[in-house]
Amino acid sequence: MAKEHEAAHGTRSRRSPASEYPEDRFDGLPSDGPVGSHRVTAQPRVTRHFVIGGLIGAALLTTVGIVGVTIAGSSGKLPLLPTSGTSAESTKVKPVLDPEAKVAVLDGTTTDGDAATGVAAAITSEDWGVIVLAGPAATADVEISAVFYSDQAHEAAALALAERLGGVSTYQRDEYANGEAQLTVLIGDDYAGPSEA
Repeated sequence: MAKEHEAAHGTRSRRSPASEYPEDRFDGLPSDGPVGSHRVTAQPRVTRHFVIGGLIGAALLTTVGIVGVTIAGSSGKLPLLPTSGTSAESTKVKPVLDPEAKVAVLDGTTTDGDAATGVAAAITSEDWGVIVLAGPAATADVEISAVFYSDQAHEAAALALAERLGGVSTYQRDEYANGEAQLTVLIGDDYAGPSEA
């Protein structure tokens, strides 16, 4: 078949392509290794290694955090917080009734002082304090009843009187320091404590 091909197309020269060009300095080099400049082909970046490393790091940090919180929670306190100082429970004032405390009762409702008179009578009959004033307040639209005190020394007596009056709130206010009273009871629309009206 090769002969038929040569007959149809003519014979071809068996010369190598290198023999068609003049000889140069690279033709005489030994062919035992690579000749010329060779470039390293870039390796594709494998991002899954970075993703897997990040996930392992996040899992380790999460585990350390959970273990730390569990240890801190079982002991009841965080080990990183300072332990010095007083706790809120040890500084909390206990209610102590003072039957000698001077009390003013103000009616902040629309009853024109009737509520103040009834509460003052209850305080006197139960010996919860000494009434120095009972009458209407400056305003008649008070919604929340409370016991006010100006001096920190009267806080225990204010808490105890507030308990006896049905659990009304207590507040320290300097506005009530000018009068003779050590404690001021302000009756509001929500008052549901004892009264002798």
